[in-house]
Amino acid sequence: MIISAAVVVVAAAGAGGAYYLLHTRGTPLETAQRFTSAWSRGDLAAMKAELAAPAPKFDAAYAELTKNLGATGVAVSGMRVSDPVDDRSTASYTTTVTLKNMGEWTYEGELKLVVEDRHWKVDWSPSAVHPALTGTNRLAIKTTWPARGAITDASGARIDDGDDGGSVQQLVGFLDKATAKDVKKLGAAYRVGDAVGRGGLQETFQRRLAGTPTTEIQAVDGDERETLHTLKGKPGEEVRTSLDPRVQRAAADAVRDLEKPASLVAVRPSTGEILAVVNNKGGFNRALDGRYPPGSTFKAVTAAGLLAAGLTPSSTVSCPREANVGGLKIRNSDHEAFGSLSFLDSYAHSCNTTFAPLAAAKLGAQKLYDLAGDFGFNQPLDIGVPATKGSMPKATSDAELAAESFGQGRITASPLVMAGVAAAIADGSWRPPTLVPSLKQKSSPKPLPGGVAEQLRSMMKAVVTKGTARGARLPSGTAGKTGTAEFGTGPKLDSHAWFAGYRGDLAFAVVVEGGGGGGAVAAPVAAAFLRALG
Repeated sequence: MIISAAVVVVAAAGAGGAYYLLHTRGTPLETAQRFTSAWSRGDLAAMKAELAAPAPKFDAAYAELTKNLGATGVAVSGMRVSDPVDDRSTASYTTTVTLKNMGEWTYEGELKLVVEDRHWKVDWSPSAVHPALTGTNRLAIKTTWPARGAITDASGARIDDGDDGGSVQQLVGFLDKATAKDVKKLGAAYRVGDAVGRGGLQETFQRRLAGTPTTEIQAVDGDERETLHTLKGKPGEEVRTSLDPRVQRAAADAVRDLEKPASLVAVRPSTGEILAVVNNKGGFNRALDGRYPPGSTFKAVTAAGLLAAGLTPSSTVSCPREANVGGLKIRNSDHEAFGSLSFLDSYAHSCNTTFAPLAAAKLGAQKLYDLAGDFGFNQPLDIGVPATKGSMPKATSDAELAAESFGQGRITASPLVMAGVAAAIADGSWRPPTLVPSLKQKSSPKPLPGGVAEQLRSMMKAVVTKGTARGARLPSGTAGKTGTAEFGTGPKLDSHAWFAGYRGDLAFAVVVEGGGGGGAVAAPVAAAFLRALG
């Protein structure tokens, strides 16, 4: 047995590379590939399993990339391994590091390999992370930010310079100093104290507006800094909104002097673009985030369902002083009664006692719920700033269905949502509203049932010419719907005043909190708004 073993050793020595096959397990290439593959996965434990000896600085060295530079990924390619000499080999490869919000950094790396206990292992040092690392220095970045992009109105004029009204500044947001939380979210290109957007469009479009900084990746050793690579930045991009300065001014003027909180939103029916958003008081953006019962402005939705079910504006209906549906006692504003009349006139006079029984008899909870979705209720809103979607729960009883038919119950909506309802009637389709036209929408346009929009338009015009808004002096060509939405508890309830309507390719909604009657309070605000536009 001893002689036989000696023969094998001599033969192996004479066979060159066969020596390593008999005295080691695996190859340097296999070890290097396992190690770098684990690196790409971020599996430090698997990397350590390939080491020839423990390395106390191992974790800290790889944190140079992830913690100090904000690396989100590492890819290794082009692996090359030298021929072994004296149980040693070197693997060379190309490393590409993805840096959050900065770009990619590509460099050539090396990995030393050695035979340890008859296995090829990694003879590790910090230079395996990057050739410039010695164990006493560290990686760092130096960023130079470009000029921030502008936020503009539809004409291209800046609206982020603080010169516009408070409602515009609510939409724009403001610049603030980055916190540690911001840096964690945005990436290592940011430092605590850098300018970041806070609220509104400045925050939503922070990355677009800020652009990408020119970034120097450096090896730092005390006061000495060596630049290893420079990533060229990109300038901030403009965010153009759909705000029309003329419409915005008219809307602001219309609500400015009201004593009670009021909001107005205007949209373009043919596109869904938001032309104006105003609030006259306080920091709460009730125009976009308000959750009000829409009151009789919601009758537009119910009327659409009834028209789709076979009624016409000329159909004869009844408007008694009181009605009872599912145990819910229903009355009209000021206890009015109009007896037998056309469906158009019932809508113009806003007869609750017409709509509640008809909704229960001809629609039902599911149909009304589905139709509300076609008008934008329960649809996600992605306008560029926070906005609360309209909420219309499916009624669970005839009494709740009756209340929903005239915009009470659990229905809530903002002026933006109700402006969208008016816009859908004007255009024939509900379109997702947007403040930033370039923003991709989550919802698609929803056409109204065939023939409904045209009939609804005649009914909306009747509200202005002979119905609840006839005293508001609205300009010729205006169509709309008033709303008096009760809220609170007790024997005598306060009401929000609503008016939602359109004129040409301009739709809008006004709400006055606790204002009382829609025809007496909100419709005149709409009239002032439209007259200012000419």
